[in-house]
Amino acid sequence: MIQRKLLEALKAHLPSQEITLIVGPRQAGKTTLMLVLKEALEKQEKKTLFLSLDFEADRPFLESQQSLVRRARLEFGNGPGTVFIDEIQRKDNAGLFLKGLYDLHLPYKFIVSGSGSVELKEKVHESLVGRKRVFDLSTVSFAEFVDFKTDYRYTDRFLDFFRVESRKSRDLLIEYLSFGGYPRMVTEGEFAEKRMIIDDIYRSYLERDISYVLKVEKTEAFSSLIKLLAGQAGRLVNYSELSSTLGISLQTVKKYLWYGEKTFILERVSPFFRNVRKEITKAPVVYFHDVGLRNYALGLFGIMPVPSTDLGFLFQNLALHLLKEKLTHTPAEIHFWRTKDRAEVDFVIQMGNRVIPVEVKFKELKQPEIGRSLRSFIQRYAPERAWVINLSLSKKTEVKDTKVEVLPFYEVIFKDWATLFGEHAQSPMAI
Repeated sequence: MIQRKLLEALKAHLPSQEITLIVGPRQAGKTTLMLVLKEALEKQEKKTLFLSLDFEADRPFLESQQSLVRRARLEFGNGPGTVFIDEIQRKDNAGLFLKGLYDLHLPYKFIVSGSGSVELKEKVHESLVGRKRVFDLSTVSFAEFVDFKTDYRYTDRFLDFFRVESRKSRDLLIEYLSFGGYPRMVTEGEFAEKRMIIDDIYRSYLERDISYVLKVEKTEAFSSLIKLLAGQAGRLVNYSELSSTLGISLQTVKKYLWYGEKTFILERVSPFFRNVRKEITKAPVVYFHDVGLRNYALGLFGIMPVPSTDLGFLFQNLALHLLKEKLTHTPAEIHFWRTKDRAEVDFVIQMGNRVIPVEVKFKELKQPEIGRSLRSFIQRYAPERAWVINLSLSKKTEVKDTKVEVLPFYEVIFKDWATLFGEHAQSPMAI
């Protein structure tokens, strides 16, 4: 089984009376994590009850708070227990349902899972203010993927593995960029089976999340929008062009993009600006939560060799994920920077008035390469530091008074908060 980093945080939250809410894409492993927690509790001789709205036999117990309480008392008697509720997005008025359970002050711990559509349909977050903690589970991260593929032999020596096993680590990188991180993609070895699995994930997403839950009538238009964005990922979104190409209104294009974000398919990165007259400030850039699904939508799933330009984008998409993982539970934001005179920096990490420009290069650099755009950003904003993420080179240099760190992508995984904004930066917990 793939060992997920989120598991320890979930275990730490078990003693809290707050509802543990696990959200993420379809088939990202939410149910598996819940079953692991269930088994761990039962090994401690604690009582549990697992119910899923996917199971017809379980639905009557989830029709009302009273029905669930009666079922729990049958299982636990008058004592405590842990209730797992899977696929909560299928429950009408899910937010009010969970709020009512919490407010009954029952001797039960509730652990609930749901896809992104629950946030759209039932506004669970608003209903459960002060009553829940949300845990985001994405598809398998690159670090989790490598750990699994190397049989967990190098968990405590990750950097050594990448530095010594350069060929093996490159093969794993290309595999991840080709197939993505859905758990079944990672564990399945046969290409034909991988293709069937990703097809099922994509179709289920359109037919269940988009068509049924979100009440989107034109699933063909939505699917075409995903394909168009897959082909131009990493570039500025032109709403008018998409509207004209798809034959749908501008408002519908924006609504569908919002749906794509909230159901964990798309990631929108907004522009960084301080000079609104010279820099492009409106159009976002779109990336994908999972590159395997993006490749499938574009008809490039598993095709080798992948065009070098496409690998460059996929590597950039991976860099975004690595940065986001590093900034989880911090006040920092990730933007991009582009000007009308075509200067562009892939990412800008911003915390208050402090920024770190990040340039991503799918290259094995031999010496530091500081591009014209990054130099332009440094000249304009004079940041304390800048990053150039590449395949292999680790070296430090300076441009004017800016410390530029050229680092391999895998070293991003091990950066701590202090190294991002200087040794005196507050920790995420302190902010």
